[in-house]
Amino acid sequence: MNIVFMGTPEFAVPSLEALSEAGYTPQTVVTGPDRGRGRGQSLRPTAVKKAAQRIGIDDIVQPDSVRSASFEEAMRSRSPDCFVVVAFKILPSSLLAIPLQGAFNLHGSLLPAYRGAAPIHRAVMNGETETGVTTFFLEPAVDTGDIILKKRMPIGPDETTGDVHDRMMHLGAEAVVETVELIEAGTAPRIPQNDEDASPAPKVHAEEAGIPWDKSAEAVHNHIRGLSPIPGAWTLHDDVRLKVYRSSRLAEQDVNANRAPGTVLSTDGVLHVACGTGAVALETIQQPGKKRLPAEAFVNGYDLAPGDRFTS
Repeated sequence: MNIVFMGTPEFAVPSLEALSEAGYTPQTVVTGPDRGRGRGQSLRPTAVKKAAQRIGIDDIVQPDSVRSASFEEAMRSRSPDCFVVVAFKILPSSLLAIPLQGAFNLHGSLLPAYRGAAPIHRAVMNGETETGVTTFFLEPAVDTGDIILKKRMPIGPDETTGDVHDRMMHLGAEAVVETVELIEAGTAPRIPQNDEDASPAPKVHAEEAGIPWDKSAEAVHNHIRGLSPIPGAWTLHDDVRLKVYRSSRLAEQDVNANRAPGTVLSTDGVLHVACGTGAVALETIQQPGKKRLPAEAFVNGYDLAPGDRFTS
């Protein structure tokens, strides 16, 4: 089976490796261009390119644009049976028509829920207790194609988006291999999505990452873990923007209900903050230009006292 694999970040690497281990090593890997990183801006390959090189795949294509005529011709010349797309760019319809047995994508939600660029972020931010992955045949409209299969996984009450991402990419790899097996056998189902059940998962921008202290402790906790590690939930103390990466909800008996949202309740080896209802413990915090610290180390080195206010 002549497979073209398309992907760029670390999330796609387990899928590429799993295909190779299952005897479906892609003939071609398409990934993003090498980018300048670090102080010297030296060019570094994508995570998928490095994985492809480890596996021994020689045919690696790195287009500047997936809409260029040269890239389309490059794909046609390879006569692929299938495009396997994991965390890559949106492909135009002219490309989707190339593979003989179709093009499918791995998406990080149980479609049609959480269509869009940030399905893991949005699910955790909304306090979902379950998510999963979906493979589906690609159509020009984003995340709308016929479903092939789904795999479910729980979201723990204190898991961050990073935690879920790291587990999900391995579950996704299983789904990718199973999907290729179904396509090869000619038994891949085509289950239409119900658009009425769809929900959006737009990209998260830094300006919406401010911690909404006026909401419940549960909502604040979900906001913090849903934005961890990127872009990172933030709050202001005077003019200092602090980022918070982990938190937990406090038991009701530990909460002073008479404090305004955002009020610091305790700095005695901990950092407890009042919310609209209830309170949270901030567990991992970062000052601008410094390392992330656990709460105990942070309060020992930062001028903060009970009664101070955080705002966003």
